[in-house]
Amino acid sequence: MDFAFDARTEELRQKLLAFMDEYVYPAEKVAEEQRAQLSSPWLTVPVQEDLKAEARKQGLWNLFLPDEKYGAGLTNLQYAPLAEITGRSPQLAPTALNCAAPDTGNMEVLTQFGSEQQRKQWLEPLLAGEIRSAFAMTEPEVASADATNIATRIEREGDEYVITGRKWFASGAMHPDCNIFIVMGKTDPDSDDVRRQQSMILVPRDTPGVEIRRAMQVYGYEDHYHGGHAEVVFHGARVPASNLIGEEGGGFAIAQARLGPGRIHHCMRLIGMAERAIELMCRRAVSRTAFGKPLAQQGQVQGWIADARVAVEQLRLLVLKTAWLMDTVGNRGAHTEIQAIKIATPRTVVDILDQAVQLHGAGGVSQDFPLAELWAAARTLRIADGPDEVHQRSLARRELKRYV
Repeated sequence: MDFAFDARTEELRQKLLAFMDEYVYPAEKVAEEQRAQLSSPWLTVPVQEDLKAEARKQGLWNLFLPDEKYGAGLTNLQYAPLAEITGRSPQLAPTALNCAAPDTGNMEVLTQFGSEQQRKQWLEPLLAGEIRSAFAMTEPEVASADATNIATRIEREGDEYVITGRKWFASGAMHPDCNIFIVMGKTDPDSDDVRRQQSMILVPRDTPGVEIRRAMQVYGYEDHYHGGHAEVVFHGARVPASNLIGEEGGGFAIAQARLGPGRIHHCMRLIGMAERAIELMCRRAVSRTAFGKPLAQQGQVQGWIADARVAVEQLRLLVLKTAWLMDTVGNRGAHTEIQAIKIATPRTVVDILDQAVQLHGAGGVSQDFPLAELWAAARTLRIADGPDEVHQRSLARRELKRYV
């Protein structure tokens, strides 16, 4: 078994590491200062546009898309170490490379399931970074972890579909450049097959009947950099029938195809977040003294750092194995591993970040270090794209099936 990166991956890694050192890390403080001067918290900070221009110039653009026609043509195994690097600065780096959720998942949906007209109208400007998008699936009135519960209606009337329902945590919806929503709802709520009741449809943001009601906070934070999360109400919004993605009843299958890569991308970036936390822990430990000796010489601190390193190395191997399986046997063949990393990675990274916060004391919960915001993001990913318990339930069923 060869653990070395191939030549193309290593070349991109070195280029991306240099990009992070030269442009992204210095931009973090600049972005905070610029954001404080904006008239709206949802406007893009100028330095973010500078990063996008530089990344595109260096060929660090759309790295997530394996389709060479639209993206870099990288496999999941090649993209994994690159996504990890961007996870070290999740507020700036993914967007700089046009590799940020929810746009990545939406572009994947349009690449795989969109019509030629849909790709031309929406995919091409997304690939160019000219517009942003939102994904509207979760609903406040039902347990959306079970997608069959989704109540939003998508009803056919002549040459149009009428969308009625209430969504929240519609990722990306607050961004002023968000021009298009992918909405999941029910076209056939009476179907005997509960997985054929749902469909996905494209709804332009300026469609009459689309109400952006409010921004949703996550642990008190608003995800400005990725377009925020919104509560959105669809009051009988009408769109052409040609806006349906794929076929009626195909929404559940599209969601699974979308969430597979999305889950592994999150896990890749989470490992980068953990690496940033370990770096901050080590820097803090060697620079602070308590009770007569440096923190780095305290046994408890040494235990935290050692355990964090072991955990990250374990997670990385599991994520890389999952990426390899997705490339070789497909998402379905990697089903168990995708669920395993979705359970293990956020949970473990939250623990590492929590210890890093503890080591930084009051500074760890403040805005002077990125740890509190990173913790909130990692903790949220124990819920997003399916909570731990859903994945545990499914994974356990697959294991038990062999003994029944």
